[in-house]
Amino acid sequence: MSGLLSLVSVGMYAQIEGLTDNTEYKVEMNGSFANGEVAPFWFSSGQYGLSSVKPNSGYLRAGISRAEETDTLLNWRYGYGVDVAVPVNYTSDFVIQQLYAVVQLQNCRMTVGTRELPEEMLNNELSSGGMTLSRNFRPIPQVRIDLPEWWTWHATGDWISVKGHIAYGIYTDSQWQKNFVKDGAIYTRNSLFHSKAGFVHVGNDEKSPVSATVGLEMACQFGGKGYNIRNRDDAGTLLNGVDLGNGLRDYWDAFIPGGNDVNDGDYENVAGNQTGNWYFDLMYKGKGWKVKAYAEHFFEDHSQLFVQYGWKDMLWGIETEFPKNPFVSSFVAEYLYTKDQTGGIYHDSNGTLPVQISGKDNYYNHHVYGAWQHWGQNIGNPLLLSPIYNDGVLSSRFNRVNAIHIGVEGSPMESLHYRLMFSNLRTLGTYDNPTPAPIDQNYFLAELTYRPSWMKGWTGKVAFGMNSGGLVDRSSGFELTITKTGILF
Repeated sequence: MSGLLSLVSVGMYAQIEGLTDNTEYKVEMNGSFANGEVAPFWFSSGQYGLSSVKPNSGYLRAGISRAEETDTLLNWRYGYGVDVAVPVNYTSDFVIQQLYAVVQLQNCRMTVGTRELPEEMLNNELSSGGMTLSRNFRPIPQVRIDLPEWWTWHATGDWISVKGHIAYGIYTDSQWQKNFVKDGAIYTRNSLFHSKAGFVHVGNDEKSPVSATVGLEMACQFGGKGYNIRNRDDAGTLLNGVDLGNGLRDYWDAFIPGGNDVNDGDYENVAGNQTGNWYFDLMYKGKGWKVKAYAEHFFEDHSQLFVQYGWKDMLWGIETEFPKNPFVSSFVAEYLYTKDQTGGIYHDSNGTLPVQISGKDNYYNHHVYGAWQHWGQNIGNPLLLSPIYNDGVLSSRFNRVNAIHIGVEGSPMESLHYRLMFSNLRTLGTYDNPTPAPIDQNYFLAELTYRPSWMKGWTGKVAFGMNSGGLVDRSSGFELTITKTGILF
């Protein structure tokens, strides 16, 4: 008996010891200082929501994590992370940025908790951001099952690969929404989140330098409770504390868009704030370099899911990775157009005019959930200005835009890395609230990262940012970030 107990004890100890192998720690300090009313745009955007629009802000951050890739040679892999921040001049006084556990069997992974999730198909350093899911918002706690790497279908001669995910979660910004909105403005509490995506890649690097990918991403906000919702049948009625659907059927309606919202009246659509985009790319790989042309077409509900109205609103991009050199390693150029939105007329069919005209899509906005946002930041592309810039209203007030975005990065030395981003946009507001004249805006970021070889684990980053134009207040400033990482176990 004692021998058996000894074996069990040794086995348990070995398992626990394995779960702590290559556990890393990270400690970080950040401060940004600007001379305008708001922070430079790219200080606040594309930071996984750990940022502030106030001109002077900062945080202290600490965490530990174990990447599941540590167990690459095993069928079962395990990972976890804890990442917290104490900020100044943020939307919260304490932020649990990440708190998650990961279990992975071969190429099938399940993540439970709050985790920063990079964009699956776009350049996470240089792109302006995906149309449906970007790196612009604070992570939403969720249960997510995915194929993190391409799964190759060997029966096709390794020419076809697939990847994707499905997830359900819950928003954490209920109290912030209530405090942010002005009296009578809509907001929700404890609303739910769902996302899914599937991509098919056609190509074989060993046989052809050309490949292509097509995919579909969809996400929605549903359930919870709604406040200050106007009833369509009685414009003077405000619905408060209304159950927006939290049963099993509502989870199904989020997965396959269906059902209806509580105030749809006679004109039922689908339940929740349903969003999504089609994705396409064509890539050529040379020796040590590649170039990829890509496009995303955004849609809400059903109106632009297919091509019956024409696809005018698109995010077009080109990404190039150059052969190793000390000047430029990657380049991204994007053109974003969202002015069409299926046209400026919406009309439900009725006895007088039995014709359905599905226009005025009003991207990122919803008559129950306010905006496609979390903690005030767009879940999608930040160039459609986030609600955090508004005065007490959850809405995307400038969603009809055309924009040019450029990003460049490189490493002049092994220890030195730079990143440059510039965005120029023109907006017309929305169809319901157009601007008196087109508004132009520019955003600029120059960032330098230094990792001294003589100070292992230390990183220093300094950035200069600037806003100019008539949409966001003019400002310019600097941001400093100091990071220390290392192996804890």
